Amino acid sequence: MLLDIDQPLDLAATLESGQAHRWRREGDWYSGVIRGTFIKIRQDDNGRVEFRCGPGSEAAQAPALYRYFRMDDDIHAVYAELERDQRVADMVRRYPGLRLLRLEPWECLIAFICSANSNIPRIHQVMERMSDNFGDALELDGDVRHAFPTAAQLVEAGESELRRLGLGFRAPYVDQATRRVVEGDLDLPSLVRMPYQEAKEQLMTCPGIGPKIADCVAVFSLEKLEAFPIDVWVRRALGEWYFPDQKTPPDRVLLEWAHGHFGRYAGYAQQYLFHGRRLEKRQASRSRSRGQMARISAAG
Repeated sequence: MLLDIDQPLDLAATLESGQAHRWRREGDWYSGVIRGTFIKIRQDDNGRVEFRCGPGSEAAQAPALYRYFRMDDDIHAVYAELERDQRVADMVRRYPGLRLLRLEPWECLIAFICSANSNIPRIHQVMERMSDNFGDALELDGDVRHAFPTAAQLVEAGESELRRLGLGFRAPYVDQATRRVVEGDLDLPSLVRMPYQEAKEQLMTCPGIGPKIADCVAVFSLEKLEAFPIDVWVRRALGEWYFPDQKTPPDRVLLEWAHGHFGRYAGYAQQYLFHGRRLEKRQASRSRSRGQMARISAAG
């Protein structure tokens, strides 16, 4: 089924931009699980988006995909505000259609607890292991994936089993957050209704959740588009592009600056800066590798 969209959407850039951690690329198709539904989705050269899903019908799933890709945002109004900043305006021109995702809060919470001192491939691995071991099986086109386990399912694992699955020092933090959700001490739906700062402070009462993880959960799943997660890539981008020739300020100063500079869509600005800085680094590494190979070839 084709997803009828009337806004910019770059599927590859969006799904590979470090927001969601259970998408696999298989040729032209991406496969993943959204709120218990197995999805396969692709975009052709003309920008048309096709998807299949199971269980359930594609027609019933289409509204969920619109929400997932935040097609209800007025992206042109977002761009109009962001493009007041020349650097972000350049990123928007380079990567048109890069979207923020609207993730399920429970899965988002666990994914970003697992992101501490980690990298994107490793986060993918541990999220998949938790799903395979504790989530419900889903089938589509003869392929099987698993839903991310509910808090009630994951609480049965315990810290030792989470360590066995590769979570390492993050295991007790995931276990404690899971127990707080199961016991009702951490009510994720209520955080959506709270003001940004209050919701962030609630998240940071959980062991293992600092400002960066709380901001990731806030912007990607709790409707706090002003949240501005500062990780190593964003810190480098801000230091090099906005505070050159000086020591990069501490994160608390950078966060206050970003809220004042980017305003209510700081979360969108952060995603463009993160994506742009990460791709620039990757392209620079590839250029160096090609240069080294050329020199080796010339020397031979």
